[in-house]
Amino acid sequence: MSEPRTDFDPRDFRRALGMFATGVTIVTARAQDGTPVGVTANSFNSVSISPPLVLWSLAKSARSLPVFSGATHWNVHILSEQQETLSNHFARAGEDKFGGLSLDDSLSTAPLLPDCSARFQCRTMFQYEGGDHVIFVGEVVDYDRSERAPLLYVTGGYALAARKAAAVSTEAAATPSSALFSEELLGYLLGRAHYQFVAGFRATLNERGLSDADFFVLSTLSVREPLSAEEIASHVAYTAIDVGAVLLRSLCDRGLLRLTDTPQPGYSLTGAGRDAILHVLAAAKSVEAGAGAQIGEMESTMLRNLLKRLISATDPGLPKLWTASQP
Repeated sequence: MSEPRTDFDPRDFRRALGMFATGVTIVTARAQDGTPVGVTANSFNSVSISPPLVLWSLAKSARSLPVFSGATHWNVHILSEQQETLSNHFARAGEDKFGGLSLDDSLSTAPLLPDCSARFQCRTMFQYEGGDHVIFVGEVVDYDRSERAPLLYVTGGYALAARKAAAVSTEAAATPSSALFSEELLGYLLGRAHYQFVAGFRATLNERGLSDADFFVLSTLSVREPLSAEEIASHVAYTAIDVGAVLLRSLCDRGLLRLTDTPQPGYSLTGAGRDAILHVLAAAKSVEAGAGAQIGEMESTMLRNLLKRLISATDPGLPKLWTASQP
């Protein structure tokens, strides 16, 4: 039997522990003088279903330790992916963490934060010494949850959760791993997802007599207008569609666009153009809602996040449509 190691590098040991993904919580309590306290923690875990028990730990060096050690109640908030800023706020010391925050009604005096993925209102049951931490075990006296995707923490940074997908094709398992083209090709998955998504509102495009090129131009101008021909072409460059004078003239002739000189020169939507694109975008939103209902809010959030990262990683320097134009 080998001897246990005694030469752990604290930094490397922390990195190894960081491979275990956890949720992110804020634990709150109230001091005897009424002062609210709260800390960000990822040490939360379940202990028992019956009775309902949970635990979390706090460093002995934490300034809030005396408050939590003396508290009869504390609340655990599992943060949603939209509460990263709140997590950072409560992770910093020496600030008025509750200033300007709205609170929900709690069964105890412990502060109850809104808009979380889940919340557990707890009564202190036990406290244990755990090395350089104190472990708090509490009985859950009330809880609630939402469909908001939870915020995760892994390898030293925030992350999002998503369920692992099954194969798109039933024959995928039979595809040789050396095959040049398979359903694992990212371009294939992105392309197929795009065309299947657009197919869901293709009927609305056809009813409005709009081509894909028309849709790209009108949707771009629905975000910002007026834009010059060169600006429109640069914003639509990722589609490989050449937005030239012929296309823009056609949209003007059909009463969907107009060329203006004031307050600045460029193309803008007409009333008919705005009505057309609003109907198409409403249909696209309906398709999005249907797809989102099938894959779930958590996966939808993860998908948006990954696509944003992919766009950033492959961006050849296209202009940012949602960034205010420079004067």
